[in-house]
This record gives sequence, structure tokens and C-alpha cells, in this order.
Amino acid sequence: MTSPTLDAAHLHLACDPVMAGLIASHGPLDPLPPAPDPFAALVRAVLGQQLSVKAASSIALRLETATAYSPAQLLALPPEDLRALGLSWAKVKTVRALSEAALGGQIDFAHLGTLSDEQVIAALVPLPGIGRWTAEMFLMFSLARPDVFSVLDLGLRRGLQHFYAGQDAALVTLGWSPQRTLAARYLWLGRP
Repeated sequence: MTSPTLDAAHLHLACDPVMAGLIASHGPLDPLPPAPDPFAALVRAVLGQQLSVKAASSIALRLETATAYSPAQLLALPPEDLRALGLSWAKVKTVRALSEAALGGQIDFAHLGTLSDEQVIAALVPLPGIGRWTAEMFLMFSLARPDVFSVLDLGLRRGLQHFYAGQDAALVTLGWSPQRTLAARYLWLGRP
């Protein structure tokens, strides 16, 4: 069942004929709930970078079993043990930096959701292994922000090229505001 807010979001997007077609093809999408633990959600997002869903899920389960996604427990594990759980050395560095930022107060994950989108991005991108794309995916899927569109995402760029060839992508996506996250989800579903 969809909420009234989501119905309004779909109605807004349906003003765009391409989006109206995607909504008709795929049906209304349920709203994304905010992650109950933003720190764990960001760690899982890092684990999923450049991996299949199956591989990332296996690594995430091993890491959760070993550390319960606790920053203190993550830092207590030697880097070699994190590597043995399936993390690449780059991801070991990132997960440890996230843990240090959480424990040291550099990032207050409990209150990260109260910041604006750009403030969240500015807080995250200085960390190794966290770029704007990862921060935007975190905003969309972990903080459930409704108006995020990642121009860095290859799938979204391909979706725009496929459905809106020859049109100004910035103007197209601006027309979806304040529901760009939902529009992005439809582009991912609809692209060939």
C-alpha cells in the first residue's frame, strides 16, 4: 500500500510523459524507509562498492557477525582480520576511517539525518573511499532523502540518454524536483 505522500510524488512525476510511462510499466514504488543504523548502512554501502550483491551480502554478514557493525569492535579487529573477512585493503582503510570518525566525533551518525544533503556530503567525502557518489547513494537509500539525483551514477546517466536523448539532462532532472530520488529509482528499473 502506498502512502498519500508517495501518491503525491507519483502524481508529480507523472507530469513527465516518460516518467508516466515508467510508473505505468512498473507500478507505484513504496517509499524507502530510513536505515535504523546509519553507521552500519554506510559500512554496508562501502562493502557493496564494485561487487555483486551476492558477494557484498556474504561479506556484510561475516562482518556483522564479527563486529555487530560497532565502530569500537571494527577498530578492535586487526586490519588483517578484516581482510580475512573478505574486505579489500581499500575497504579495510575506509571502514576503519568511518569507525574512527564515529568514535572520535568527527561524524555524529545518530544526528547525520538532521543535516542538509550537502552537509551530509561534506561530512562524508573527506573520508578515504567515500566519494560524492557513495554519499549520494547513502542519502537516497539510508537516509531516505526524496530529492537526490546522482549525475555520477552510470546507470542513471544511461537511463537519461535512453529515455531523454538530446534533451538537457539538468533541466529534465530539475523538473522532477522534489522527487528526484523516486525518478532515479524508475530510471534504474526502466533502462535497457
